[in-house]
Amino acid sequence: MTTTPRKGPRMNAKQWQVGLVGYGEVGRILAEDLRAQGLAVSAYDVKLDRAASSAAMRTHAQTHGVQLAASHTALAAGSDFIVSAVTASQAVPVAQACATALRRGAYFLDFNSASPGAKQRASDIVAGAGGRYVEGAVMTSVPPYRIKVPLLLGGPHAAALAPLLAELGFAPQVASERLGVASATKMCRSVMIKGLEAMVIESFTAARHYGVEDAVIASLKETFPGIDWEKQAAYFFQRVIEHGRRRSEEVREVAETVREAGLEPWSASGTAERQAWVADLADTGLFGERGHPGFARQADWRVEADRILNRLQKD
Repeated sequence: MTTTPRKGPRMNAKQWQVGLVGYGEVGRILAEDLRAQGLAVSAYDVKLDRAASSAAMRTHAQTHGVQLAASHTALAAGSDFIVSAVTASQAVPVAQACATALRRGAYFLDFNSASPGAKQRASDIVAGAGGRYVEGAVMTSVPPYRIKVPLLLGGPHAAALAPLLAELGFAPQVASERLGVASATKMCRSVMIKGLEAMVIESFTAARHYGVEDAVIASLKETFPGIDWEKQAAYFFQRVIEHGRRRSEEVREVAETVREAGLEPWSASGTAERQAWVADLADTGLFGERGHPGFARQADWRVEADRILNRLQKD
C-alpha cells in the first residue's frame, strides 16, 4: 500500500501523526508525554533491527500505544511532524534516510546535539525534499523536565513551529531565523557542562587515589559555595557512566563547532576522550549490568571512583 503525500501537515497540531526517529531515553519520554495527550505516535530506531537490544523498545511501544515503523522511510511517509533524537553523528544520515519519503511541508525537528555545520547540511537535505527543517537545541538534561525541557529553535520555519510545539506541551523559544545560532548556543554551553563532568571525574578519582578528596571538596566549597559538590559529583558520575558514549559523540560535535570558529578544541577534545573512556569501562561491566535498576545510580561517587581505581591497579 502506497501513501499519497499531502501538500502539508494538518493545521491542528493535536491531530498530527508524530514520528520519532530514535527510541532511546529521549524518544521514549517524548512518546509517553505525546501519547498521554492522545496523539498518534510512531517510532523507528536502528536498534529495532537487532534482537538483543529491541525487546525493551518493543515492550515500551506496546505499553504506550506507539506504532513501530519498519524503516526511516516508512516513518517519514506517515508523519506530519518528525523529531530526530539520535546520537550526534547520525543527525545528517537520519535527515538523508527520511528525505526520500518526507511529506511535502512536513516539519522536521532536529533535536540532536550537532554542530552548526551539521545542522546546515541536514537542513539542506530536508529542504531539498520539500520538508520544513527546524533546528532544536535542548538546553539541559531531558528527564527532569520531560517534554517541557528548555528548547531553543532556529531556522526560517522556527517561528511557525514554536506555537504548534507549545500546543503539544513543549517549551520552545525561538533563538534566530538564522540556522546555527541555537546549536552554537548549545554547543558552546556544552564545552563547559560536559567538560565539568569530565573534570570532576578526573579530579575526584585522582583525589580519591591520593586520599585528599575531602580536602579538595572542602576547598571547592569555599571557592564555589553555591554548589553541593558531593551531590553534583554523584550526579556527574551517574550520567557519564550511563550516557558517556552519547556524550562523547556530542562533545566531538562540540569540538567541531569550536573548530568551525577557528579555535583548536583542546578542552572539548579531551572531554570527549574522557567521556568515551568511562563509556568503555561501563561496557566491560565495571559499574554493574547496564539496564539493571541499580546501574549508574550510586548516591556516593566514591563507590564508582573506587571501581575505576581498582581496575587501573589490575591493568
